[in-house]
Amino acid sequence: MGHLARERADAEFADFVRSAGPRLLQTARLLTGDEHRAEELLQDALVRTYAAWSRVRRDDAAAYVRRAMLNQRTDTWRRRRREVLTDDAPEPAAHLAATRGHDPADVAADADEVRQALQALTRRERTVLVLRHYVGLPVEAVAEELGVSTGTVKSTSSRAIARLREVLDDQARPDPDHRLAEQRS
Repeated sequence: MGHLARERADAEFADFVRSAGPRLLQTARLLTGDEHRAEELLQDALVRTYAAWSRVRRDDAAAYVRRAMLNQRTDTWRRRRREVLTDDAPEPAAHLAATRGHDPADVAADADEVRQALQALTRRERTVLVLRHYVGLPVEAVAEELGVSTGTVKSTSSRAIARLREVLDDQARPDPDHRLAEQRS
C-alpha cells in the first residue's frame, strides 16, 4: 500500500473511531460491566480492526469491531473461569423509585441499575440482550454474529429478559427488615 493510500486508510479509520467509538464503548461497558475492562476490550478490538482495515467492509465496520469484542471477551472469559471468593458482599443497588421523572440523575441511576442487573445474566444472555436491544440488531444478525441459530437467539433473549425482570424487581423491592423497622416506629 502506498503512502497516500495508507494516509487515506488511516484517516478513514480515525473517522470511523470518532463516529462509532462512543456507541462501541457503551456496548463494551454493557458486555463487561466494568469501565476499565470495557476500555481495554474496545481498545483491543480496535487494534485488531485497524490491522485488518484493508479487508473490513466500511459499511459493516462496527459489526466487525463488535465481533472482535465478543471474541476477545470469550477468550478472556475462558482464561478466567476460576471463581474468586470474598468475605465482602457487594454494595446493594439503589432501589428504583416507583415514580421517577426525567431528572438526569434518575436516568443515570436507572442505567446503572440495568448495567448491574445485566451482570446477573450469563455471558451469552447478556451478549444477546446487548446486541438485540442496545445495538439494535435483528435476530438474524445476532445469530450470525454469535454463530448460533435464530431460535437460540430468541429463546436466550426470552430467558434473559425474564431473568432481568426478576433481578430488577428484587432491586426495587424494599428490604423486609427495613419495612418491619418502619412499622415499629
